[in-house]
Amino acid sequence: MFRFASPLYLVFFLALFLILFFRRKRQGAHIRMPSLDGMETVPLSVMVRISKFLPLLKILALALLILALARPQWGDRKINVTTEGVNIILALDLSESMSALDFKKDGKLVTRLEAVKSVVRDFILKREGDRIGMVVFGSNAFTQLPLTRDYHTIAFILDRLEIGAAGPRTAIGDAIGISLKRLEDIESKSNLIILLTDGKSNSGELAWQDAVKIAAGRGVKIHTIGIGTDGEAPFLVDGFFGKRYVYKRVEMDMEALKTIARETKGSFFEAADLESLEKIYAMIDSLEKTKVDVEKWVEYEELYPGVLATGLIVLFFHILLSNTRFLRIP
Repeated sequence: MFRFASPLYLVFFLALFLILFFRRKRQGAHIRMPSLDGMETVPLSVMVRISKFLPLLKILALALLILALARPQWGDRKINVTTEGVNIILALDLSESMSALDFKKDGKLVTRLEAVKSVVRDFILKREGDRIGMVVFGSNAFTQLPLTRDYHTIAFILDRLEIGAAGPRTAIGDAIGISLKRLEDIESKSNLIILLTDGKSNSGELAWQDAVKIAAGRGVKIHTIGIGTDGEAPFLVDGFFGKRYVYKRVEMDMEALKTIARETKGSFFEAADLESLEKIYAMIDSLEKTKVDVEKWVEYEELYPGVLATGLIVLFFHILLSNTRFLRIP
């Protein structure tokens, strides 16, 4: 961010322009006396040619000195978040069923995970002042990213999630347990888990019922999202004659997701297509807004010392050359 701290001094540029204008006009009024006929054919030396530019040094020096008086500054915008915001854990299912191709994006079939990535990325980048962490789960659950306000890093990690990275099955209880553990890292008045899955809890050490009791006791709200259709879904598999589509049955425990949301005072959502998924995250974004006191200011760095020094150097060379090599005798 560039500015002049004392822009009124720039009016001297107008004065400089008027001086040059009237000086040129006065010089044009002189009477020319023919006294050196034929001398125009004599070639000019290099120094004589250079001397014609000597007045420009004076003009440049004065311009730089005027700019220095106006105090040019370059500033960096600073933002200071003075409230805690919301602690949000995104718990994402990476089980094998997330490779089902029952979502469309830009007219093309995409996996459930690819659809989730595009929507969750937009959700992350819209938040301001909140800490967001990420837990992924399949047969096991683990922390992908602790709570942070570095939203671009979260989006970067999100883009690189792969189906099956946490195992083929679904450990919803462990996912909630790890999410609760991450929420203990940094205290906040508001703690939230957004749990997204397309399956039924069939793995892990912690039962989802026990995990929900712990979350409710700690006042942690859990929004649950059931993604995809409950029943048969198309999958792309490798066969003897190449890749082909096959339909496999996917079981989703809607009642469990509803119970998790209800017991923790959250909300349950069902997303069967990309449009409904986008609406769900937009709704959660509007529900979980918190007032964030954001202080903004600009730190300016003074540029005038360099401009002033340059102007004085140019002026020095003008005075030096005018009184030595390019000295004019009236």
